Order: sequence, then structure tokens, then C-alpha cells
Amino acid sequence: MGKSTLINALVGEKISITTHKPQTTRHRILGVLNRGSRQAVLIDTPGLQRDTKRAIHRLMTRTVHQAVAEADVVLLMFEANKLNTLDEQLIKLVSESGLPCLAVVNKIDRVKPRDRLLPFIQRLSEMASFVSIVPVSARSGENLEELTRCVLEAVPAGPKLYPEDMRTDRDERFRIVEIIREKLMLRLHQEVPYGISVELEHFSRRGRGWLVHGVVWVERDAHKAIVVGKGGQTMKDVGVAARTDISSMLGGAVHLELWVKVRKNWADSQRTLRQMGLDVP
Repeated sequence: MGKSTLINALVGEKISITTHKPQTTRHRILGVLNRGSRQAVLIDTPGLQRDTKRAIHRLMTRTVHQAVAEADVVLLMFEANKLNTLDEQLIKLVSESGLPCLAVVNKIDRVKPRDRLLPFIQRLSEMASFVSIVPVSARSGENLEELTRCVLEAVPAGPKLYPEDMRTDRDERFRIVEIIREKLMLRLHQEVPYGISVELEHFSRRGRGWLVHGVVWVERDAHKAIVVGKGGQTMKDVGVAARTDISSMLGGAVHLELWVKVRKNWADSQRTLRQMGLDVP
């Protein structure tokens, strides 16, 4: 839908990974938006999950509920001219919270002619008492300044919570893991990307650069063969792409080594989910 793309665009830096696949975001990621004397703290959350049989999906759904409970203002994002049952559940959840809510209608660059948006916006306005309904394109940046203005107006006035040069609460180790997972999700298809977890085993300085060792966990032996690829080509491609982004983030050369291992049912293992940074009780 583009939540992470929107957060990155508003903050002005890539703090959350993005792919065209659903369920890319697994964590609650904080982004800091500064405009002059005003500051808004944005929280990128996973999407609401249809299937909550697995522990990881239950935790992702709980993360959404916790974020709403702690927020001052909620931004609900909708894909232009598309509304599903999960969207309707979120509208109900936020309406019951009593919080001010802005509706963000994304991907308007794909709607032509533009007046085809009007019935959709009218339908949203009838479903809840939104403070504003703002059509945007997170990808092209269209109307993001108007959305920024609406967000800053809706957020209660108060002292800045974070330094102006801070963009996110997530450290380098977390962001390295997410970059590797992003490249895997972009390279793999069908159900394989959703059965993958990445763990950082080693991260240290190496001369003027960095040494990074990571483990890619999969749930099945068959998935390991797919992730490695013929002659190891898939992992080579993932490693090259990940190393480029990690090097850009750290500002220096990176030596990256990745291993693929099988850990059956890791998505139901509290230890593994905790290592991934998910809030496990």
C-alpha cells in the first residue's frame, strides 16, 4: 500500500524497507519529521493481519493496536479507489479510539482522469469523521507538503522529543538486517519471502570499513535451496545489492558474508521473534 514509502518520503531518509509485496513491514519503526520549530514523531507499523494463527502475525497485529493506543493522531492510508475488509476494520478501530484521524489516499498518480478519485473520497468521508482526507503519491512526492502541514497542525503542540538531526529510533544493526531482508524479498517469489528471517551475527569495524556477518533463516529445506539459488547465484545477487545499500548507509566499504540455515517454525519461536526485534511478552 505504501506506508513505508510515505514515512521515508516525509522523514527525508530511507528508514523503513519497501517492496511491492504485502507484509514487508514486520516492526514498529519510528521516524522523526521536523519542520522549523515543529516536530511530529511518525510510527510505521505492520499492516493488520488477516491470518493470526502464527505467533508472528499475532504480534504484528498487536503492534498495530498498541500504536493506536499510544498515538495522539492516526494516519490511515488507503490505496486510491480500493477499499477492503481490513481497511474497514481499521476505520472501525480508529473511530472507536476517539483519536483524531487523517485519511491518506495514496497512489493518486495511477488514477486518470483524476476526478475518478472523487467518489472514493466521498465514500471515505461518509465512513468516519476524518480531520482531513489528503490525496498523495508517496512515490512521486505529489501533495506531500500538504500532508505534512495537516499532520503538524493535528499534532498537539509541545517541546521536541528528539534532536533535529535524528531520523529514527532504530540503530545500524537493525537497519542492516532490514536491508538484507528487503533484498531477499525483492529477489524471491511466492511464499518463500514470508518464511525468511535475518539475524546479524557480527558487525564491527574493519580498517576504514565494516565487517558484517548475517544468517538467513528459512523454515524448510526446500526453501534453503531456493534462497541459495543455482550455483549460489541468488545469494550472490542479494549480497551485492545489500552491500551497496549498507555501504551507502554507513558511509564506507562493507565486507558482507551471508549464510542460509534452516530453523523450522521460527515464526512461532518467541526466541527468534525477540531476536528479530518484535515485542514478545
